[in-house]
Amino acid sequence: MAVDAATAPSELGSSIRGEGEVAAKPLPSADAPAAQESLEELDQRYAPYARRDAYGPMGRGPLGAAEAARTAVAAAVLLPLRVVAGVLVLVAYYLVCRVCTLWVEEERAGGQGEGYARLQGWRRAWVVRCGRALSRAMLFVFGFYWIREHDRRFPDAEGKDLGQSELLERPGAIVSNHVSYVDILYHMSSSLPSFVAKRSVARLPLVGLISKCIGCIFVQRESKTSDFKGVSGAVTERIQRAHRQKNSPMMLLFPEGTTTNGDYLLPFKTGAFLARAPVQPVILRYPYKRFSPAWDSMDGARHVFLLLCQFVNYLEVVHLPVYYPSEQEKDDPKLYADNVRKLMAVEGNLILSDLGLAEKRVYHAALNGLSCRS
Repeated sequence: MAVDAATAPSELGSSIRGEGEVAAKPLPSADAPAAQESLEELDQRYAPYARRDAYGPMGRGPLGAAEAARTAVAAAVLLPLRVVAGVLVLVAYYLVCRVCTLWVEEERAGGQGEGYARLQGWRRAWVVRCGRALSRAMLFVFGFYWIREHDRRFPDAEGKDLGQSELLERPGAIVSNHVSYVDILYHMSSSLPSFVAKRSVARLPLVGLISKCIGCIFVQRESKTSDFKGVSGAVTERIQRAHRQKNSPMMLLFPEGTTTNGDYLLPFKTGAFLARAPVQPVILRYPYKRFSPAWDSMDGARHVFLLLCQFVNYLEVVHLPVYYPSEQEKDDPKLYADNVRKLMAVEGNLILSDLGLAEKRVYHAALNGLSCRS
């Protein structure tokens, strides 16, 4: 399946209608510096990153008496229970990984970091089964008691001209919109893919061994040296291996490169599409009533605290059919990325935006400026 239309530049977003019709919304005027704009103007200009829940920008907005009391009770009762339960789940999976990697030599992934991506037999089976079960248990600890999943991976094939060889091809990567760190937990509970992580993650207690065991590719993102070619090559090699070998873990990639508030889809980077292999698009949505699980404009510790103090959190997932690139898309990764992005926006009712990580940093700096002046 393929989409031929590409996204038009120089627009803040696009409202998705009916059969993929797109209505462009131009950027607001940029006459005043961001730091001098009001909160409403900032939220309009940087809409993909704006929080609109009860806790306000950066999670520091004024709370009503009822909401403050609810949070205080949850912090006193629910938070300690969830922290203890989460640590127990983490330790349990660490012990599984420790047993499964006994007498196994670590693999060097293209010079980009160590791992155990080639675990085989009972070791790989236990890592996958326990990893999926315990990741779901961790989601339960975080308050995601029910997850609504819509599986569109096997649509009616009538009218489709798919060859038998294409039907048997396995995707090499999962491409997903990026809303929260919870995204990784969900994908681990669903298929336990490997992903790209900071090299420092490999040295963390408990988490380090787990990330090695599921075959993460570790990179030094803070490094100023030009190692993109090495990282890109390692990712491409891993995607091609997963595409060819059934027992190899697929790569999980967030082609937007950063998180949004969940209503928008940013431009896709091409890293997931250089391998010329089919990809599995997945769309994540986090409906909320008071606190949004989207991790967009607040520090990590505060976000985890408020998430654990939420009695119930909600997650909706849409699994789209495997996207098989055309020959033209295989030769043009940018076209491939744009077409997958367009499809995900239409199917997930997401708004296309041309903003990126640089604009997100400007928005955060402006919010900090407003916070300091208030």
